[in-house]
Amino acid sequence: MVIGQPLRRFEDDRLIRGLGQYVEDIKLPRMAYAVFVRSQVAHGRIKSINTEEAKKAEGVIAVITGQDIKDKVGKNFTAWIVPNSNQVSAEVSSRPLLAVDKVRYVGEPVALVIADSRERAFDAAELVEVEYEELPAVASVEKAIQEGAPLVHEEAPGNIALRWHVKSGDVERVFSEADRIVKQRIYINRAAPVPMEPRACIADYNPATGRLTLWVTSQNPHIHRFYLAVVLGIPEHKIRVIAPDVGGGFGAKIDIYNEELVVSYASILLKRPVKWVETRSEHFVASLHGRDFLAELEFAVKNDGRVLGIRGKSYANMGAYLGTVAPGVATVLHGLILPGPYRIEAFDYVMHGVFTNTMLLDADRGAGRPEAIFLLERMMDLVADELGMDPLELRKKNYLPAGENVQTVTGLSYDSIDFGKVLKKFEEVVDYKALRDMQKKAREEGRYIGIGIVSSIDICGFAPSPVVGAVGLQAGQWESAVVRVHPTGKVTVLSGAHSHGQGGDTTYAQIVADVLGVPVDAIEVLHGDTDMIPMGWGTYGSRGTSTGGSAVYKAAEKVREKGRLIAAHMLGTRPEDVEFSEGIYYLKTDPSKKVSIQDVALQANVAWNLPPGVEPGLEAEAFFDPPNFTFPFGIHCCVVEVMPDTGEVKFLKYVAVDDAGRIINPLLAEAQIQGGIVHGIGHAMYENIVYTEDGQLLTGSFNEYALPKAHLIPKMETYFTETPSPANPLGAKGIGEEGAIAGQIAVANAIIDAIKPFGVKHLDGPYTPSRIWRAINKLEV
Repeated sequence: MVIGQPLRRFEDDRLIRGLGQYVEDIKLPRMAYAVFVRSQVAHGRIKSINTEEAKKAEGVIAVITGQDIKDKVGKNFTAWIVPNSNQVSAEVSSRPLLAVDKVRYVGEPVALVIADSRERAFDAAELVEVEYEELPAVASVEKAIQEGAPLVHEEAPGNIALRWHVKSGDVERVFSEADRIVKQRIYINRAAPVPMEPRACIADYNPATGRLTLWVTSQNPHIHRFYLAVVLGIPEHKIRVIAPDVGGGFGAKIDIYNEELVVSYASILLKRPVKWVETRSEHFVASLHGRDFLAELEFAVKNDGRVLGIRGKSYANMGAYLGTVAPGVATVLHGLILPGPYRIEAFDYVMHGVFTNTMLLDADRGAGRPEAIFLLERMMDLVADELGMDPLELRKKNYLPAGENVQTVTGLSYDSIDFGKVLKKFEEVVDYKALRDMQKKAREEGRYIGIGIVSSIDICGFAPSPVVGAVGLQAGQWESAVVRVHPTGKVTVLSGAHSHGQGGDTTYAQIVADVLGVPVDAIEVLHGDTDMIPMGWGTYGSRGTSTGGSAVYKAAEKVREKGRLIAAHMLGTRPEDVEFSEGIYYLKTDPSKKVSIQDVALQANVAWNLPPGVEPGLEAEAFFDPPNFTFPFGIHCCVVEVMPDTGEVKFLKYVAVDDAGRIINPLLAEAQIQGGIVHGIGHAMYENIVYTEDGQLLTGSFNEYALPKAHLIPKMETYFTETPSPANPLGAKGIGEEGAIAGQIAVANAIIDAIKPFGVKHLDGPYTPSRIWRAINKLEV
């Protein structure tokens, strides 16, 4: 069995040695360089744009403004229209590729300067003069929903972009029968995905063929191709999108941004390649942000610890326009999972998307689910405090039963869950009672230790297509693969998904090796080129293995079964009399009579002696559209010590027990969980996007925006149980976001638990030393 083996990532060798090829590495003849002129005001009317001096600058090829292209291209638009949400019209939510009459956030593209070198383009961009009539701006959700707040769009009263209401069960009865109602207002701070590689693109239009090629940092090349066709009016079959090596995504490279669309237009206009590479400062003002979420919640509880019902409302900052999938992030992907792993009888939740004069917010690792689990698990701790119960005991009392297709109050059907199994493993590796005893003893000594417990569940493995269509996503969510066995027995896998750090090349090779019995080093995995791979929807939402891997598995199975037909013919017997194991076809009755899959591949490709009706070649294409999402789950425990004199936090322990179904590669699974936890720690303690009240970004570089450093990260203990998913043939579930979903709230709960002796009931993040110190000392935070 190759599945289940902890193989190192095949792609690491070339990447670590600097042999990868990223967009920035690509050089084309006659390539020009693009630099954007961006708005320096958060809200204003454009009175004039003077480009004359820039056009005269040395090396400048062209300067393009919104007025130049407004009648020649379409607008960028959201791909998620949430039903029954009063979502604003496309005319309101869509955005011009370059601002025409108004700017609505700092960093909005206003003009594009193209020159024969990047340096000359930067210099010329400084010469573009833009005159604004500055308008009142609003940057925070809390201010944006106040009566009389400045309107980001006149057509969106109260700055409400959409409103989605989910109600189930007898809410009124449940809350009237509750012994207590626990209430809390919770704010989750804004953050940025900050992948190692910023965004970049190269557009190359060939006037002889009418074909456009775009190299771009994308998590979903075919979606990029679709947008280019719609916005620029180019036939889709005349567009090739290539996502080469991509240095991380974390959701930031799902979206289709104005920049790659304008650069593509510029290449068509100039009939030469045009390259744009985002600077890190641009990334902070012009690549999507995440979180920035305000909620008011009430939990109806009984004195014995049963949580009966949830009701409340939330306000998600959408920024100035609606991002590619942002409406669904703020609603469907958030609200439906909010009840988490618990038996909730009644649910009443109203979700709002709110326009502000800030950069767009969209899918940052976890995309709505970290917010949901943060709210849920923060409230569970508050309920435990209210009842005087241990937080873990409270959670045990409310878990859903184990099983398959477990129904939730919001209508989800959890594919397979078993918190009893995860809890048993957790109690094997964590002496929880000893931790609480240590905490008690430490407090007697004047030390403040906190224990954060989280029971987490994720909705991922995006699919099935009819369901995502029903909730408003204007796309399919199936996945595709081709498995091709060459005459020498080597194998090429073509995937419609895209790997950008997850280890997909290795995982897919393991799947094929397991099915076909060929060595993993005889398998090459290709993805990211729309001219080469079958139509696919990319990688996000932890769908790479469960959906993309299942398509690979199905294609490999088809190859194996076609090989059985040919092997039977070669052995002079019937296909049903042939067994297959570890790359060998053999007779059931006489295993000594056998042929290898390499023998079969050669015969299939030379086609000298094939069975009647069997076509030459040994390859197969498969499409997989699963019947359900997958729902990985787990328990995380974070232990910290807080220094009351300074507010500093010291990690003492972090343990994660997760269940992601069948684990294809334990080493990669562990890395995904660890990386997610680090992401969660960063969002909890260090990362914070901050705007002034008038919409100026204060955290525009790594001087102001902190990321967790290696020495700040605790040693993480990771463990797995396996509850296979019935929703795909691999039994696998998503895993890439689970650590981020659980990590942020595990840290938050631990810190707040540590400072409870100082009368701190709740504290919003980020949990910086200054905020913690001020909370301890009862100062305004």
